Amino acid sequence: MNYNIRLIVASVAIFSACGVNAQEGDANAGATVFNKCKVCHVADTDQNKVGPSLNGVIGRVAGTHAGFAYSKAMIDAGKSGLQWDEATLRDYLHNPKAKVKGTKMAFPGLKDDTEITNLLAYLEQYSKK
Repeated sequence: MNYNIRLIVASVAIFSACGVNAQEGDANAGATVFNKCKVCHVADTDQNKVGPSLNGVIGRVAGTHAGFAYSKAMIDAGKSGLQWDEATLRDYLHNPKAKVKGTKMAFPGLKDDTEITNLLAYLEQYSKK
């Protein structure tokens, strides 16, 4: 088995063992974490604020929510195939400016993985279609 495949398999096993997915997060605790996001975002409607609505964000292509003026960097990320799933959101929420260089989002990111997992569980309830 080549080294890269072993690394991927090991990474998946570690993440699975650690339970770092939204299904295992606490949506109620995520609602509290979302208070850090509320100044710029909503999740329960499609109304944009300073930032785009996060309603339906899981599964959405980056830079595509209707009626929001995204940065060129975010639009280009979407055109390059960036889609918001749990893994990409986790990376972005940890360090937005590293994931999408040139993003307009001023938020420095969440450093606590449990907060991110809980926030993803919260957002997931607004992303089911």
